[in-house]
Amino acid sequence: MGVETPLERAPDELGAGREVWLKREDVHELGAFKWRAALPVVREYSRRGAPAVVTASTGNHGAATAWASGQVGVRAIVYAPEQASATKLHLLRSLGAELRLVDGDLDDAKDRARADCELWRLPFFEDGAEPLQYEAYAAIGEEIAAQAPTPPAAVVVPVGNGALLAGVGRELARRAPSALRVGVVAKAAPAMADSWEAGHPITSPTSETIADGLAVRVAIPAAVDALRKTADRMVRVSERELAGALASFARAGLRVEAGAAAPLAALPQLDDVEGMLVVVVSGRNIDDELWERAVSDPESFPD
Repeated sequence: MGVETPLERAPDELGAGREVWLKREDVHELGAFKWRAALPVVREYSRRGAPAVVTASTGNHGAATAWASGQVGVRAIVYAPEQASATKLHLLRSLGAELRLVDGDLDDAKDRARADCELWRLPFFEDGAEPLQYEAYAAIGEEIAAQAPTPPAAVVVPVGNGALLAGVGRELARRAPSALRVGVVAKAAPAMADSWEAGHPITSPTSETIADGLAVRVAIPAAVDALRKTADRMVRVSERELAGALASFARAGLRVEAGAAAPLAALPQLDDVEGMLVVVVSGRNIDDELWERAVSDPESFPD
């Protein structure tokens, strides 16, 4: 199923005098980009005879896996942190996921899921570790290159496990080689930026960020290798910067989640880049309480 998402000029108040365009992955029915990769991966598991797919997620990946499993006709078993977004847990349940809540963070949920997969002899779909995901996300880079009125000076992408930027960056390198490929992580969850800089996987001590889609503590080796080949720059943004970007989107009439706000939050650190800037708006699934606090009081978040 191919669904092209729009690339549109950002409202003037978001650009702050710069030419900013939004790649609207948030407009899909699931509210996030993850469907692109989940569908081909789940189809492949089903083709191999798996009656169910097991994964771990803070929300959007699990929802996409459940949605894809419904399309294909297999069960979806999703492990998630107990403190995961209520909005995303509700979405998971509404899509028919068999939900297992785990004490700890995303990587703790992964450990539990892997252990149970061995007992059940079911495949574990680790977000960011499947080659088909990189191929699927390359379509976003292809669309940006085709939709942009002029070649972008930079494309700025939120980085959780890294597969999104790796896929987008791979295609941009072919179709818009002059575009700077920039990844953005939460400063509170720096594992992928640290790994990219070091050239090998690094585990962070914590991953406590309001951008739950970026809350990666343990880097995936395949994703680190892919990012080393496709990313030109990595930027870290604070919780306060994320909240401020959420508030900026809200003033422009757009409700997005904190991970999707990360590229906008990073733009002040790209003041050396002249020309068209494309930010990938990765999703819109956010709890009301968090969104309202960010919009009304971004200064209350740590810098």
